[in-house]
Amino acid sequence: MTLRRQIATAVATIAVLVAVAVGLLVHQAMIRQHVDQARSATLSALESALIDYGGGGKPADRGAALDDPALPDRLRALADGGRRGTLLAGTGKDESMWAAGPVQGGVLSVRVGFAQDRQAIADLDRIILLTVVASVFTTVLAGVLVADRISRRLRTAATAARGIAAGGTDTRIGELVDGKDEVADLAAAVDLMSRTLHRRLEDEQRFTADVAHELRTPLTGLVTAAELLPPGRPTQLVQNRVQALRGLVEDLLEVSRLDADAEAPDLSAVPLERAVRRTVTLTGLDVTVEVAAGVADRQVRTDLRRLDRILGNLILNAHRHGAGPVHLRVDGLRITVRDHGPGYPEDLLSHGPQRFRTNAPERGRGHGLGLTIATGHARVIGATLTFANHPAGGALATLVLPSS
Repeated sequence: MTLRRQIATAVATIAVLVAVAVGLLVHQAMIRQHVDQARSATLSALESALIDYGGGGKPADRGAALDDPALPDRLRALADGGRRGTLLAGTGKDESMWAAGPVQGGVLSVRVGFAQDRQAIADLDRIILLTVVASVFTTVLAGVLVADRISRRLRTAATAARGIAAGGTDTRIGELVDGKDEVADLAAAVDLMSRTLHRRLEDEQRFTADVAHELRTPLTGLVTAAELLPPGRPTQLVQNRVQALRGLVEDLLEVSRLDADAEAPDLSAVPLERAVRRTVTLTGLDVTVEVAAGVADRQVRTDLRRLDRILGNLILNAHRHGAGPVHLRVDGLRITVRDHGPGYPEDLLSHGPQRFRTNAPERGRGHGLGLTIATGHARVIGATLTFANHPAGGALATLVLPSS
């Protein structure tokens, strides 16, 4: 149940309970008032009738009756015991307030009809019912409006928060949520968190870019010096490590550019099958390529260099951290790369690729930038790159290109 419905339901429940309670109290008070008035009037009439009867008058002159056969038995027994009393008896039009007292020779009683009082109570009950319905409707409507305003502001804040989580750390909620209540306080707190997160991300991106640039100059000299070493096994080892370090620095520079959103795609019409087979050939790795029917002559509008980078990193990751055979399939705009290794670790499936983390020793060694770079380039060309584990085993990466 949404917050708006919870508030509306709570307001409606409270309004109904309060209205019913007040209505019942008013109803009981009115019944008590009419009964008390009828009892008082009946006792007064009986008192006057007793005085007249004692003075030799006739009971009928005061609307009284001697030994009335309709007198309720309970009241007759009370009068026979020498006491006076009143009793509301009967139903419908015959409902009456009785008063009776002992006299010489029998029981003197007075009867006052209660039908008009009962009708007045029924009329009042209808008025109370209409008032309760109107008050409940008004209260619920006001509660719904208030709940809708709160819910709308919270949804606005939630949408902005999701935008921040998706990478838009420059989004601000405070300018979208008005007011000076708890929701506004929440928006201010989220804005503060967003500004702090944005600043830290900028510091991290700047640090990565600065480190990569600072390493590039001495690394260039190191590469040149390594090439001047005399041939031999030690020289080969040094040159391999230098090349690995050079690749790492280039990857860091590429990550910093992607993080800064400084990359723009160079789109052109590309034959999809030819581009995929070209990428596989450039990797020099053993990959089985399968092309679905109808894709052979299809062209897509994309950035060929970035497509090469994405597929190359996926294939390299499958060979480095997975196990053969590696299978690449092209089906429309969907390209999948599957290996038969241990599959992606749960942390990667839950949170996506993270730099300098391979998450599982069984998936080999590496600095964790390959999938990060592939994800960044996919974002630049407007594609969607997802990671999953195949039901039959192995890691499965799926690239969906945008429709041109």
